[in-house]
Amino acid sequence: MKLDTIVNQPTIETSRFVLRPLRRLDQKLVEFYAGQKEVAYMTTSIAHPLPPGSAELFIARARAEDRIEDVWAIDGSASGKSEIMGMIGLKRLDSEVSEVGFWVAPELWNTGIASIAIRALVATNPLKNRALFASAFQDNPASARVLNNCGFLYLGDAESFSLARNVAVPTWTYSLNLGKK
Repeated sequence: MKLDTIVNQPTIETSRFVLRPLRRLDQKLVEFYAGQKEVAYMTTSIAHPLPPGSAELFIARARAEDRIEDVWAIDGSASGKSEIMGMIGLKRLDSEVSEVGFWVAPELWNTGIASIAIRALVATNPLKNRALFASAFQDNPASARVLNNCGFLYLGDAESFSLARNVAVPTWTYSLNLGKK
C-alpha cells in the first residue's frame, strides 16, 4: 500500500476535475480556503477564524481508517487548475444513509463545480447508500439550487449550528433516494 492511499475511498474522475482523497500536502490550501470567512460562514463545521492546526487535524481525521466521513478534494490540477477547488464529503448517518457536505473556493462559485461533484458522487455511490441527505443555509440559495439541480427533494426547514457564526442558522433540508444498491 502506498503511503498516501486511503482504504476503500476511490478516486472519481469527472470531465473537469478529479475527486480524490485528501493528502497531507493539501494542508496549506485547505487552511487558505477554509480560513476564508465567506467559506466558513456557509458551513456548519468550519470555525472562523480557523484555529491553528485544525486543517492538519481535519486531514488526519479524513485519512483515518475508522473515519465516519469520506472527504474528497475537488482537484483540477490535471486541467491546469488548483489542486483544491473545493471539497465534498459523505458523512455516514447509518449503514445505508449519508449526509453530503461541500464547499467551493469563492472565486469558483457559480461555475457548476459543486453540481458536477455531487453528480459524480451520486453516480458512483461509493458508500453504497440507499439515500443521501443534505442541507443548505437559507441565506445561501446557491447551495440550495445545486441540490435541486442534482435531484435532491426539499424536505422542510430546520436549523443547524454554525461554528463560524456561533449560532443556529435556519436551513433547508433535502434528500435523494438512491434505491437499494
